Amino acid sequence: MSSDSALTSTKSAYVPTQEEEPPNPSTALLSFDTDSSDSTNPPQKSTTTILFITMVLVTCVALSAASAFAFLFFSSASSSASSNSLELTARPLNKLNHPVVLLISSDGFRFGYQFKTTTPNIHRLIANGTEAETGLIPVFPTLTFPNHYSIVTGLYPAYHGIINNHFVDPRTGEVFTMRSHEPKWWLGEPLWETLANHGLKAATYFWPGSEVHKGSWNCPKDFCMYYNGSVPFEERVDKVLSYFDFPADEIPMFLTLYFEDPDHQGHHVGPDDPQITEAVAGIDRMIGRLIDGLEKRGIFEEVNIIMVGDHGMVGTCDKKLIFLDDLTPWVGVPTEWVQSYTPVLAIRPPPGTAPSDVVAKMNEGLKSGKVENGNYLQVYLKEELPSRLHYFESDRIPPIVGLIEEGFKVEQKRTKRQECGGAHGYDNAVFSMRTIFIAHGPQFGRGRKVPSFENVQIYNLVTSILKIQGAPNNGSLTFPSSIILPAHQ
Repeated sequence: MSSDSALTSTKSAYVPTQEEEPPNPSTALLSFDTDSSDSTNPPQKSTTTILFITMVLVTCVALSAASAFAFLFFSSASSSASSNSLELTARPLNKLNHPVVLLISSDGFRFGYQFKTTTPNIHRLIANGTEAETGLIPVFPTLTFPNHYSIVTGLYPAYHGIINNHFVDPRTGEVFTMRSHEPKWWLGEPLWETLANHGLKAATYFWPGSEVHKGSWNCPKDFCMYYNGSVPFEERVDKVLSYFDFPADEIPMFLTLYFEDPDHQGHHVGPDDPQITEAVAGIDRMIGRLIDGLEKRGIFEEVNIIMVGDHGMVGTCDKKLIFLDDLTPWVGVPTEWVQSYTPVLAIRPPPGTAPSDVVAKMNEGLKSGKVENGNYLQVYLKEELPSRLHYFESDRIPPIVGLIEEGFKVEQKRTKRQECGGAHGYDNAVFSMRTIFIAHGPQFGRGRKVPSFENVQIYNLVTSILKIQGAPNNGSLTFPSSIILPAHQ
C-alpha cells in the first residue's frame, strides 16, 4: 500500500442551472403627445385621439395575450417542477428492513451503447435514477480484471495487485491468470470481505476475485458462485432475485451480478457491428427481467441498483499494427522480454540490461519515421508514466510500459494474418474506453445527471449507502455525498 500522497480524490464540480427571468416589460414602449398646442386644427387632434385609442386597445390585447401565455407557461413549468421536485433526502424503506445494494456489471458496455437500440429498461433506470452524464471512467489499464477489482476495492491496480489480466510475479516467477484464486494475488479489501468483516451477508453471482477465500470471506455456498460462463443470463438474474425471498433479516445487503456481454461480441466484431446492437438489447432484456422480479416482490423502489461496465471498446484492424521486430536496427526486443503486447506493452528486460537504455533506443526508432506506425507508440520507464495513470507503485508492473494510441496494436513480427475486431486496455483518458454508471433506488435522485468520475469511487459509495466503515482506499471519503441523497433525519 502506498503512502497517503499516492491516494487521490476526485472532486466533482456542480454548476447549478439558472433559469433567466423574463425581462421586465418596458413602461415606455410608445410615447404619445396628447396635448397638442395647435387648437385651431380639430381634425388633426381627432385623428391623434383615434390613433391613441387604437394603439391603447392593441396594446391591451397584446398584453392580455402575453399574460395568458405567461400564465400557461409558468403554470406548466410549476407543475413540471412540482412533479420532478428536487429530492432532498433518501426515500424510506417499507418492506426491506435494511439498505441493499445490487451491483451489476455488463462487461465491455461502452458509453453510448445505450443509444444503439431501444433499451427501455436501462432508460427506465436512467430516467428515474442518477447517471454519469458522459460515462464512468475506468482505471488504467482499461482491462476486465484490473477494473472489476478496482470497482469493489476502491484501489488502483498498483495497490490491489491485479495489474493486468495476465502477469508474472517478478520474485517467484509465478504467472497470474484469470483462474488464479490464491489470496496472495488479490490485495486490498473487496466489498464482500468488508461486509463479512462486519458480520453482514453478501452474495456474489460472478465477479473477478469473489471466489478468493480471503479474510472473513470464504465464498459461502449458495452465496458465492464460481465462474461459469455457460450459465444462461436468465438463470443468473433469477438466482439473484431468489435472495429477496429470504426472511427480511437474511436478505444479503450487498449483491453482485455479472454479464459477459457485450464485451464478448466486441472483441470479435468491434463496437459498431449489428452483433453489438443485439447484445445490448439482450442486456436490456435482462435488466427488464430483474425489474419485473423486484416489482412482483414490491421492492423495486427499495433496492439500490448500481449498473456499471468495466471499460469501453474500440475497433481495431491489422493495418494499425506496430511490429517490435522493426526496431531491430536500434534495439532487439526478444519475445521472452515481453509480458504483454496489446493494448499495454509491458517489457521486463533481463538483469544486466538497463531498462532506461532500452526505452531510449526504442523511442529513437519509433520516432525515426522508419518504423511503420511508430509514432502511435510511446515507451516509458514506468516511473515516468503520466501520474494520472497511477500505474507505478507495484513491483508486479514491469519496468518498461508502452502506451499505444487508440485502435492500434503491437505485435512481435509481421504475419499475413488479416483480421478486424475490437480491443480495450488503452489509456483511460481515451473516451472510447468509458463505460456506464447508472444508479436507481431510494438513495439516488430521480432524473439526475452527475459529472464523470473514476470507478475507484464506487467502493466508498456502497459503504456509505450501507452505513458501514470501509477499508482504506484511493477513493474520496467525501465523494458519496455528491452522489447519494442524505438519510432522512
